[in-house]
Amino acid sequence: QVQLVESGGGLVQAGGSLRLSCAASGRTFSVYSMDWFRQAPGKEREFVARRRWSSGSTTYADSLKGRFTISGDNAKDTLYLQMNSLEPEDTAVYYCAAYVYGSNSPYWGQGTQVTVSS
Repeated sequence: QVQLVESGGGLVQAGGSLRLSCAASGRTFSVYSMDWFRQAPGKEREFVARRRWSSGSTTYADSLKGRFTISGDNAKDTLYLQMNSLEPEDTAVYYCAAYVYGSNSPYWGQGTQVTVSS
């Protein structure tokens, strides 16, 4: 199993920045991709960004390109999400997910709340 713990959420004014972290532990050697998702109140969970663990290659939701940057530190088994120029519409619970070899379902963290005030 893989355990994920997100941190770094909070309250920020529109135009501000936050950096989220997701620390992975357990069978991290089996992870091939780690993603960020978010879920706003009353909405479905949506994809934010992906980082392939071995290559470091990244993918973003089209609507978030240019404002959000996903990165990772493989030595620390930690994933990051740098969020700039935040908007009230970015208010959501942000989750990280780890995809492992041999499983169709990802592991999820507990989420961290991001609230952007106008």
